[in-house]
Amino acid sequence: MANKLLIVAALVPLAGCIRFGATPPPSLLTIAPQAQPAAGTVQNSATGRAIVIEVPAVPQSIAGTRVPVQATDTSLAYVKDAQWAEPPARLFARLLSDTLTARAQMVVLSPAQSFDAPSATLGGELRTFGVDAVQRQAVVTYDASFTPAGKPTVEKRRFEARVPVGAIDAAQSGAALSQAANQVAQQVSDWVGTQR
Repeated sequence: MANKLLIVAALVPLAGCIRFGATPPPSLLTIAPQAQPAAGTVQNSATGRAIVIEVPAVPQSIAGTRVPVQATDTSLAYVKDAQWAEPPARLFARLLSDTLTARAQMVVLSPAQSFDAPSATLGGELRTFGVDAVQRQAVVTYDASFTPAGKPTVEKRRFEARVPVGAIDAAQSGAALSQAANQVAQQVSDWVGTQR
């Protein structure tokens, strides 16, 4: 019995030193949509244009939740203590969904829902979602591909937004990236809204 108490007493000081995984940052970053549907808004795919928004493909540098910094043309670092609440591709897809609903009055469907309703498709690749250290800018680059409802053709277009960053830290980088992402989403919405 004395040996067991001695072992427990020896382990107690170590309990504060043991960590499983990395220390989480003080807060997680997300994108604040500048355009989104109002609560209670009713949409109907029978009377409105429907679209499916795919989660964009991404390069490995932005596949996770850290915020990349392009230090030189051939090297990357990450913003200290900056981490997204979820991967940027999903955050950006949700932003596109809100923006297209609010600005282009489109009915955003899931892939399963689109089987019963003819819908357009918006896909593409989120090429850049980080900070350019040389230019001191947050940069979002999205290569969009749009397929109209019931048509086999695909139209592609690149969208990009750059927003100045005063300091490359979690707070300023996150706010600037949110602003740049909204600018791109609005550009995409204006483009898709004119497609037939």
